[in-house]
Amino acid sequence: MKKENDILKWFDDQLTKPELDALKQSEDFKTLEKIKHYSSQMEAPKVDAQQALNAFKQRPLTKTEPKVISLNFKTFFKVAAMLIFMLGISYFAFFNNTKNFETTVAQTQTFKLPDNSEVILNAQSSLSYNSKTWDDKRDLTLDGEAFFKVEKGQKFTVNTSAGLVQVLGTQFNVKERDNYFEVVCFEGLVSVTHNNKTIKLSKGKGFKVVNDNIELIDNTKATSPSWLKAESTFTNISLQQVIAEVQRQYDVTINADAIDTTQLFTGTFTHSNLNTALQAITIPLKLSYKINNTTVTLYKYEGQ
Repeated sequence: MKKENDILKWFDDQLTKPELDALKQSEDFKTLEKIKHYSSQMEAPKVDAQQALNAFKQRPLTKTEPKVISLNFKTFFKVAAMLIFMLGISYFAFFNNTKNFETTVAQTQTFKLPDNSEVILNAQSSLSYNSKTWDDKRDLTLDGEAFFKVEKGQKFTVNTSAGLVQVLGTQFNVKERDNYFEVVCFEGLVSVTHNNKTIKLSKGKGFKVVNDNIELIDNTKATSPSWLKAESTFTNISLQQVIAEVQRQYDVTINADAIDTTQLFTGTFTHSNLNTALQAITIPLKLSYKINNTTVTLYKYEGQ
């Protein structure tokens, strides 16, 4: 109430200097200045005193209680902020139709798409699509790795930063990581576009790009990617890529400064036991390792 009295006194130029200084510190003072400025431009209407006196004498004697409206700028600003917040909520509730799925370290997620196609998302991966336009355009965006079982229908497109994968109805795996892009077809026919070049993959065929080097995978006997069975399998892949995958499947940081991470690895490691996984990688490459809490250090085998 004191603040409101100060505002009214300020409009009448009746504030003392300390009171005026205090009012200027208010967050509402700039708004008040604008109100005072525009109100000062208004000209009061001219009044005929005698006519006004006669009208006053003839007025009805009915007494009505005056309504007192409290001037509260903070309440006004709070209501305005709430309205903006509610508009934002309404937008995301009614207009944002993007569906997002995301996994963290050592986590996989299985879900159905609107057409009943199935997606299994590998660790540290994300996938999104527009549910509103899905019936007209089966488009998804993938960052990471996922296995798809696509129901037959119109064109089904997986967009990645490394390339485009399109099918009508099939089973396939897409892996897009740093400097690594791989598509393997396990059923049906898959079309892969990379750097404006398109290749078609039939069952058992694959397409791989590692550090911009393209390699075709021929006649794989697998019926699904190994990671669905909690294993990661590699064929002539740099140790650097293998290390990155270990870190996705286990909550660890791997220090490999003392070894050559460009050397190639062929083999499989499990997702269920860290020691077993590290042994499967280090023994064939004649390396050793030490585990200290969540840090793994790789080094050359001491017997070399």
